[in-house]
Amino acid sequence: MNEPAEGFSMKIKSSIRSLLLVMGALLCFAAPSFAQVGISVSFGPPALPVYEQPVCPGDGYIWTPGYWAYEDDGGYYWVPGTWVEAPQPGYLWTPGYWGWGGSAFLFHAGYWGPTVGFYGGINYGFGYVGHGYEGGYWNSGHFYYNREVTNVNVTVVHNVYNKTVIVNNTRVSYNGGNGGVEARASAEEERADRERHVGPVAAQTQHVEEARRNPELRASANQGRPPIAATQRPAEFKGNGVVAAREAGGTYKAPERTENNAGHAENNTAARTEAPARANGESPAKPTHVKDIPAATRTAPNTGNPATDKKYQAQQDKMYAKQDKERQQLQSKQEADHQKLAAQKATDARTQQVEQKHTQQTQQLQQRHETQQKQMAAKQAPRPEPSHASGGGKPK
Repeated sequence: MNEPAEGFSMKIKSSIRSLLLVMGALLCFAAPSFAQVGISVSFGPPALPVYEQPVCPGDGYIWTPGYWAYEDDGGYYWVPGTWVEAPQPGYLWTPGYWGWGGSAFLFHAGYWGPTVGFYGGINYGFGYVGHGYEGGYWNSGHFYYNREVTNVNVTVVHNVYNKTVIVNNTRVSYNGGNGGVEARASAEEERADRERHVGPVAAQTQHVEEARRNPELRASANQGRPPIAATQRPAEFKGNGVVAAREAGGTYKAPERTENNAGHAENNTAARTEAPARANGESPAKPTHVKDIPAATRTAPNTGNPATDKKYQAQQDKMYAKQDKERQQLQSKQEADHQKLAAQKATDARTQQVEQKHTQQTQQLQQRHETQQKQMAAKQAPRPEPSHASGGGKPK
């Protein structure tokens, strides 16, 4: 009896090991996808505040810049910049960023990886000038810090160098939309986005949670000038390593909170809701890719005649099905263009040329579809009943 039991136990252990290997492989393939899930908000974040960088605590720490996060209950709140130990030598931090998605501002989460990817063209400062990272580099398992843009004590950290960096002082905190940074990912940044990534480490997660719980860091309380703008170490919001903002990046007034402007979690690649009007009455930014076109508002026919309504509804369904097919076809073509650019290692000039073509294609398709929808609505509108002359007499 012992031999069959031992054999059964060995089979169980082997099955468990196989299951763990499969799960590990799935996690490896799924790693890049975490950045797709984020928050969407109908109004943009405040400008980036002006603050000094705390001194680097030691070798192997990478600067992660501060940014505005969002919570349904409290609106935008500041997550202080801080020094974080890289999860492994050779890994760099790609900051998260807010971008206009055609119907709302979407937050694209940051990640660790061997190459700095696209972070919206936002100038976070301290080496994050909009594209890439000028604050240092890895070499033979050690990180070398550029003293021109990072605050390093050379008696503690010896791997240093000096390289002049041209800094754009723009404090805009989001990409696209009205007043946002106009920047697109380069071919190299798109390749970096497809590399294996890991999400924020535990210290960063705790850091964000501490910021979320601190009412002083809400934009509605500090008007864009947080009292804790940066910290020397994650989640340490008191002591000598804490730096306050010198000034707000711009005038900020928290909008009145309504059901329409509350943020919510969603998949960034599938955000297709009706585009809200801006607070100043301007139209929302025009989409640049098919996936950014907001979904059409559909109204059921209501002529008062059930048979006519059924006929009109069938016509609507046919039109929308055709439009959905056209959007899918153009989106597939645009995605194929992106893959081709990446495979060819296209220059920025060539990439810009293709993106301009995509913008033209997208807006022409949107305009054509909107015209079709208006024509359909006018055709199906109930005809007004004939008016009768006043005076009490019957019409002749």
